[in-house]
Amino acid sequence: QVQLVEAGGGAVQAGGSLKLSCAASGVIVSRCGMGGYRQAPGKERELVSSISTNGATPYGDSVKGRFTISRDDAKNTLYLQMDSLKSEDTAVYYCQAAAPWLRNYWGQGTQVTVSS
Repeated sequence: QVQLVEAGGGAVQAGGSLKLSCAASGVIVSRCGMGGYRQAPGKERELVSSISTNGATPYGDSVKGRFTISRDDAKNTLYLQMDSLKSEDTAVYYCQAAAPWLRNYWGQGTQVTVSS
């Protein structure tokens, strides 16, 4: 059974930082394409960043230079470091694992609220 358990969300003032984590079981994150997504109220879910099996880490334009995605293979965990947060970063953040057997799995989501 595949589980992705997210943690680290919360409320922060603009300019602050948060670090989200996504602990995986049932999949090996280094063998999956891992993605960080977010969904703001009234908006569609959007891809923030991803990390491929070979370590490539593209970022969306809105977070480039402020967010850093990484993974700890020993802990089988994905991380999203978010710095210089803005009010427009307020959303529910999700992690996704694209497993080698061509199925996608989602975490439960964690709320990030940035106040200006």
